[in-house]
Amino acid sequence: MADELASLPQQPDDARRRIAARLARFRARRIPLQGRRAAAVAITLASDGGELGVWLTRRAATLRAHAGQFALPGGRLDPGEDAQQAALRELSEELGVAAREQDVLGRLDDYATRSGYVISPIVLWIGAAPELSPNPDEVARVDLVTLSELDVAPRFVAIAESDRPVIQLPLLDTLVHAPTAAVLHQFREVVLHGRDTRVADLEQPVFAWR
Repeated sequence: MADELASLPQQPDDARRRIAARLARFRARRIPLQGRRAAAVAITLASDGGELGVWLTRRAATLRAHAGQFALPGGRLDPGEDAQQAALRELSEELGVAAREQDVLGRLDDYATRSGYVISPIVLWIGAAPELSPNPDEVARVDLVTLSELDVAPRFVAIAESDRPVIQLPLLDTLVHAPTAAVLHQFREVVLHGRDTRVADLEQPVFAWR
């Protein structure tokens, strides 16, 4: 389906409908907090005039937690927010992109992190990409990773510290790890291939546990 969606500039409405339909058929699973904190990330579909893709950030080196790691725009929920509202707010705060509730196409499974969060991935539609204004306090780099680039087979690695496999995605000439890799892998499976693949049992590398 990634190749079919590559024609976004000519058929944006068709691409949006196809993606929304795949997400509507998918029954996302929620995870109870059980003492963890709620967070949300935005999987934001956009095009800079070429193929449709999603924005992937690299966290600023000055951040106290997970500095330098690849991430999707997102963060913890503020009091009174739901995951959808938080994803929209974080996209604005991190990249300067204003999206609306009607731009939400659906959601994927919650993912529980080793650092004490339950992340809810929200899929958003932007279409033609506006000029970005990354917040330098949070974002060191932003890449638009095309759907063709995202349509990559994951790597699974065994570690002594866990009986669950660590997932790695070969992207941007490096390896992206969970939780971001788990979320993007499920996005690939559900949106690009129509497969109800679950990712709750995929592990993070030990360096991301803190």
